[in-house]
Amino acid sequence: MFAQSLKFFVVFFVVVDPVSLIPLFTGLTAGANPAFKRRMALQAVAISAVILLLFALGGAAFLQLMGISLEAFRIFGGLLLFLLALEMVFARESGARTSSDEAAESRRRADISVFPLAFPFIAGPAALTTILLWFGRVQLPAEMGLFAGLIAAAVLVLGIVLALLLVAEPLMRVIGVTGANVASRILGVILGALAVQFVLDGLRQAFGAS
Repeated sequence: MFAQSLKFFVVFFVVVDPVSLIPLFTGLTAGANPAFKRRMALQAVAISAVILLLFALGGAAFLQLMGISLEAFRIFGGLLLFLLALEMVFARESGARTSSDEAAESRRRADISVFPLAFPFIAGPAALTTILLWFGRVQLPAEMGLFAGLIAAAVLVLGIVLALLLVAEPLMRVIGVTGANVASRILGVILGALAVQFVLDGLRQAFGAS
């Protein structure tokens, strides 16, 4: 259970990529007072937590209702995460998180906590896919311990996100855009390997290979 929770923590941390949120948050809140920045950070993380919890509790049931097997979703999820990993490695604006039109809209909004911070930057498609991949195979109530461990790992990642957002401005002065991109590239390499593993696992389970 601990090993699974630790592995999920690593995957989820890499997918959310809190370091990449620092320059984004700094740019979106440029010129705002500290109280506004703190409120936006708290609201964004709280809203993200609600979205992720809903997917953790009801994601598997939704897939079953739609007639989608977990193996099929695992393969697609692996491909989606691989695309995100490529964008992280090459330090490109992530189309897996938001489009250029959405980015332009976000700069015009006064309240950025729901869009684009909570969705799609924190609880975006890749993060929701990761939640479904991991929580979809948990059998409740038999594996309540594993479920609690995964929830604790997700909460820890969101706690790290909140902490970084609250100190984003001084951190940005220290690491700069280049430092944030270097960190994202390293995390992208890890995510790419994990994404390939997701696809291999999905294919193995789908075709009944040993």
